[in-house]
Amino acid sequence: MKAILFNAHSDEGHSRRLDVVLDLVRAFDGHLTLLNAVPYEAAASADPYGAAFAAMVPVWREEARELREKTEKDLANEDVPWDWIDKAGPVSLALLQNSSLADLIVLGERDPTTRGKTPSFTAGELAVTAGCPVLVLPDNCERLDFDKPALVAWDGSAEASHALRAAVPLLKHASSVYLVCVRTKKSRKKDTMDLPPTRGADYLSHYGIKSEVVEVDEGEEGTAHALKNAADVRDVGLVVMGAYGRTRISEWIFGGVTRAMLSDIRVPLLLKH
Repeated sequence: MKAILFNAHSDEGHSRRLDVVLDLVRAFDGHLTLLNAVPYEAAASADPYGAAFAAMVPVWREEARELREKTEKDLANEDVPWDWIDKAGPVSLALLQNSSLADLIVLGERDPTTRGKTPSFTAGELAVTAGCPVLVLPDNCERLDFDKPALVAWDGSAEASHALRAAVPLLKHASSVYLVCVRTKKSRKKDTMDLPPTRGADYLSHYGIKSEVVEVDEGEEGTAHALKNAADVRDVGLVVMGAYGRTRISEWIFGGVTRAMLSDIRVPLLLKH
């Protein structure tokens, strides 16, 4: 993961996210690209006559200028190569357009286009459209703790396999790796997966990564709750999972488990479609 694309967004969590992404860049001896996009679609959609939009443009530009100046001062004392990109337009589109040669996209859990609400549709949209994995950081995250275990949500699907492959560089740094298989009513009936649990463990072993396969029951509260509980019990520092979604005209719908995980992010979440 050499080329890391970071969503520079002016909110109270920006400095903490920047510290995390700087640790990532150092860990992989990489290059950081910071992208700041003015999300004009938020005002344009609610203001068909353009009056509020026109009034907000200079405000957004000033916020972007202040964010860049502050970030440049912070980076002046850091030992990582970086560059800055300014864009006007939808945040997800700006990140997507600049991610073709990125190895990882990093952004916060709160959606920059909906006044910080969760789940982040920007994260969900990127997870199912970008060619690289997306790392979503919780608000309180101050560092990516490589001393902790990592949890991979494994169901043998193509999405889970893609996420597992994309996460290998991060999993190499984890203290241990758990492949967690959630036994749903559907999987109990057919008693099989697209790929068995051992296939994921075998794949990781090719990279010298030891892993433990764990099966948990879905329970009454669903797959996402079972995964979060498994992560809490094992005190993991990273969760990896495949992103499930589809497009319906211009509206992005991501699957129920993905939505639930994005709605309550407790540790950094790596998504890949």
